[in-house]
Amino acid sequence: MSKTVSLLLVGCAACLLIAVSAVSFVAGASTTPTDTVELKLGHSLDQTHPVHLAMEFMKERLAEKSSGTMILEIRPNGQLGAETECVSLVQRGVLGMTKVSAAPLENFVPDMAVFGIPYLFEDEEHFWRVLHSQLGRELLEAGAEKGLRGLCYYDAGARSFYTISQPVMKPEDLQGLSIRVQESPTSIAMIEALGGSPTPVDFGELYTALQQAVVDGAENNPPSFYTNRHFEVCKHLSLDEHTRTPDVLIISERWWQRLTPQQQQWLTEAAEESAEYERELWKEKTQEALAGAKERGVTIHQPDLEPFRQSTSEMVKSYAGTSTGDLIEKIQAMGGEQ
Repeated sequence: MSKTVSLLLVGCAACLLIAVSAVSFVAGASTTPTDTVELKLGHSLDQTHPVHLAMEFMKERLAEKSSGTMILEIRPNGQLGAETECVSLVQRGVLGMTKVSAAPLENFVPDMAVFGIPYLFEDEEHFWRVLHSQLGRELLEAGAEKGLRGLCYYDAGARSFYTISQPVMKPEDLQGLSIRVQESPTSIAMIEALGGSPTPVDFGELYTALQQAVVDGAENNPPSFYTNRHFEVCKHLSLDEHTRTPDVLIISERWWQRLTPQQQQWLTEAAEESAEYERELWKEKTQEALAGAKERGVTIHQPDLEPFRQSTSEMVKSYAGTSTGDLIEKIQAMGGEQ
């Protein structure tokens, strides 16, 4: 008899039961080609965000590929917990899947720290060349031994500074400012190298932190700045584009190994197709975000990037002789290719 298996994605904020219709899905059990698998996926982004829309696309493709035997239920807006909470639970096999920025993921998969290196990528083309290479695939799989398997990268654009009352036109403008960062040692080191005061704050709490002046600003991509209405508090967006940090869709390695090869293939294909779909959405949403922010009183600044590169050059050199340093060299060697 066919059984329904629920691969649960829950956070500390929502304690859900792993339920099955006929038999319990116990540790070590595997699915069969006749099983109906329900994947619950949660994330912290708004429902208008390109990544959420791409996940909705993945939901449709997965249902089509599996003839309805693989069902994706999406929980946005941090309903199931903050990013790092979910990643920890996925790692332990308590949860099924989640989406996480590569920055906090470095706390679980050290190699992901390379995405926090400022001005590592020459441009967007260089960035995607790396992600679509064998090196990009190896980085996705780098956490498998630690219980975290990457399925695909979602475009999260270039991260830039936005502030409440003064623009960031040069590194010196960050001195004395408290800047929200993700829970990432590399992100913290970058802000310190530029002269600012890094302050880790969960993304879901950032609007309130800005509103109450707990922090003076933050750094993120234009769509996240806009869709989360941070423009209501921060009136300066300075496009210094210091890092290109992708979002990563991950699944618990324990749950992955319980899927059949055919189910793994369906899930991988649906994820990769959603990533391509999201890239197109991202371009549109980035332009909409910049235009919308201007209409709502935000001044968009275009600072000279060279002083920022120079201020972070010693930070980049400090990784020489480390595994991150080796990755930096490999990525730099892929620049300028046609």
